[in-house]
Order: sequence, then C-alpha cells, then structure tokens
Amino acid sequence: MKQRKLHTLHRPAKKPNGHPPLVFVHGGYIHSGCWDLNFMPHFNALGYNCHAIDLSGHGGSEDREHLHSYDINHYAADVAQLVAELPKPPVLIGHSMGALVVQRYLEKGTAAAVVMMAPVPTTGLAGCGAQLNARQPDFLREAAYAVRGKYTANTVKVMREVYFSPDVTHEEFAAFKPLVQDESNTAIAEMMALAWRPPMRGRPKIPALVMGGELDAIFPSNQLHFTASGWNAETFVIPGAGHMIMMEPQWTAAATKIENWMARRLGPRLAVAA
Repeated sequence: MKQRKLHTLHRPAKKPNGHPPLVFVHGGYIHSGCWDLNFMPHFNALGYNCHAIDLSGHGGSEDREHLHSYDINHYAADVAQLVAELPKPPVLIGHSMGALVVQRYLEKGTAAAVVMMAPVPTTGLAGCGAQLNARQPDFLREAAYAVRGKYTANTVKVMREVYFSPDVTHEEFAAFKPLVQDESNTAIAEMMALAWRPPMRGRPKIPALVMGGELDAIFPSNQLHFTASGWNAETFVIPGAGHMIMMEPQWTAAATKIENWMARRLGPRLAVAA
C-alpha cells in the first residue's frame, strides 16, 4: 500500500522515562482528538512520548473523499507507517475499531505491548448492533445527524446514552460532539460479520491487556474475554464506565490500570535492557 499523508498528534515527554512510546489508535466515527483531552496529557506527564494517529480519511489525514474505500488492512497499514518512524517498538493502545486495527497490524508488525479498549467483539458488529437497535431504535438516524454535526435534543440524548455512562457531564459530552465524523462503509461491512482471526503462529508473544466499560451499550463487557483468550491477555472491566472510556468521568481508573499494568509487565524487561 502506498504511503499516505497522515496527521498525528505528537506530545513529546518533557522528562522521558525511558519506556516505549505510546501509539493511540481511535475507533470508528471519530478521530485522534478523543485521546488529547485526558489520556495523552496524563501519560505525557508520566514521561511517555505519546502519538495519536488520524487514520486515513479521518481528522487531519488526507483522502477524506476516499474514506469509503478504506478497510481494516488500510488502517493497519497507517499504523505500520507511524510505527516505522519511531525509535523503538511502541505500546499500542487501540479503542473500539482501533483495537481491531492494532490486532490486524500485529499480524505482521511488532510492538512492545498492546492494550485493547472496548474492542470490536470477535463475532463482529451484527449481534451487538441488533441488540443496540432494539434498545435504541433511534440510534442509526441520530448517528447520521451527528456525523454531519447536526444535534437535535434527541440526538444529544441518544448519543449520550449509547456512547457514555450516565455520569458523563455536559462539558464532557460537548467535547465529544465535534470529534464525530463519518466512517468507511467498507470497514463497517468488514466488521459486521467479522470472523475471529487468532494471533498468527510464530508471532512473538507480547503483553496484552483487554479492558472495557461496565456499562458499555455498544460492546458489552461480557464479550471481552473472547478477545482476551486469543491473546492470553489480562482483562479488566471499569466500573460505571460506558464505551468512550478515555473521555468518561472514569477515565482515570482506566489510565491508572494501564499505567500500573505497563510498569508491571514492561518494567523488568526495561531494567534488563538498561
């Protein structure tokens, strides 16, 4: 695949801690700005060099006009393009569709570790989508308004209930609204009936963490262990959190879990390397 002009938010650490850089990969219908409110400042202050990519056709990256031609392999190639520019293998942190993208990247690429937040279930979107539509029959219509930046009172109500926990504040949801954009029809179709793809044989085993929100209305937390089993990953459910974990009031619980997990899983090998 050809190299594309990709926009990446880079937050270099003022006091680097010697740990691997962090690469954040956003989910569908959104762009990298979702990481810049809480997660990137938090980890940057801890000494991590942070990078959040806009996948092709998203945010500030090129080819928005070709968005609907991109599939998960295209997005995985975007991640590979960014990782190739880094001085050492990063910790990949992917959310929702982004968790699937980093898994696809790891079929051929390398990383120091991987964190999958609210990942697309191994069975795909169809089952969860049907359940969501039964609970929120207005969702597809209101989401179509949201990607065009048109928010009625019902749009706000439905999008809040689907993407966030009841604890989300007005300010937190307001920060979410301008991040929403259209998503590739090709990528969505691929995820609808996604067949589980186990980690490729021969790929070096890396530390893996799978986490989700207790109140996630899109991908229920009882699906997490299916993703975790293929990666021999630890699983963690964030009490009270919805789907947009990094923007939820409970984001600190998620960030602290990741921080402590990285220190535990990567600390010894970093000490040996030093």
